[in-house]
Amino acid sequence: MASTGTPSPQTASGAPRPGGTGTLAGRPVSRVGFGAMQLERLRGDRAAAVALLRRAVELGVDHVDTAEFYGHGLVNGLIREAIRPEDGVLVVTKVGATPDPDGPLPLRLAQRPEELRADVEANLKSLGVERLEVVNLRRADTRPGVRAEGDQVVDLDDQLAVLTALRDEGKIGAIGLSAVTLDVLRRAIPAGIACVQNAYSLVARGDEELLELCLAEGIAWVPFFPLGGAFDGMPKVADEPAVEAVARSLGCTPSQAGLAWLLHRAPNVLLIPGTADAGHLEANLAAGALAFDAATRAALDAVTPPEVSEEALSLGSARHGQNPS
Repeated sequence: MASTGTPSPQTASGAPRPGGTGTLAGRPVSRVGFGAMQLERLRGDRAAAVALLRRAVELGVDHVDTAEFYGHGLVNGLIREAIRPEDGVLVVTKVGATPDPDGPLPLRLAQRPEELRADVEANLKSLGVERLEVVNLRRADTRPGVRAEGDQVVDLDDQLAVLTALRDEGKIGAIGLSAVTLDVLRRAIPAGIACVQNAYSLVARGDEELLELCLAEGIAWVPFFPLGGAFDGMPKVADEPAVEAVARSLGCTPSQAGLAWLLHRAPNVLLIPGTADAGHLEANLAAGALAFDAATRAALDAVTPPEVSEEALSLGSARHGQNPS
């Protein structure tokens, strides 16, 4: 289990782990890691993207989240260039979608077993490794995000069969899940699940039972959209008056307060906030040092998540394409 009560051991970079030390696939990792999706924004400045990744490592990040479909291999290539074996960074990738630059959305689902295998091979190639330490199966069971239709409606058992075969072949170290329901996780647990990535934040807490099951089973909970507001119609954590009040009292930003709440929510929570800006990177990592007293925690726990309509979620997905889970 992740631990918040003991001092953080140093990473290979010599820095303490932001947010303390958590556990992912049996390895100690920084509880505040880095989501690499937004590095695509630096497509025209490769040196800046590499420098940002190096800065994250220098600051103690040893958990990076990526996917071959982020920038059609661009982001994986940046990670390959920037992160060295001696850095001791756990790179987590995902399968289940593929770029579709000429389609109505920039991505399309790729859920069939042969597509999952091909995506694993593509990640191995672009990252320049012989084994992917953790691979998340990006399902299409929950909003927000594109829902599976036609031949993309694939049974979980068929997907787990190919991923466990790849694990047996040594191409995958551990399997995770993304965008799944409570029932899907329960069915998948016997296969060995290292982590779950679902949309979850102070203002989107529909997956409380899922989080609790992960906690009980020793599975890392890695929320995406940790601050909400990923598209129109989705509430933002920073807009909540209680969050603004906590931020003022602690001398931090509302976003930092929202990230810190997630770390205080449960010891198995790991964060992967993404950015293409060095200042935002440092602010996100600094959120891991925020301490809450009982009154602060109670004030944030009392926030009532607003209702979000299915229509709003669908419209958001249509505008923004595949979510970054």
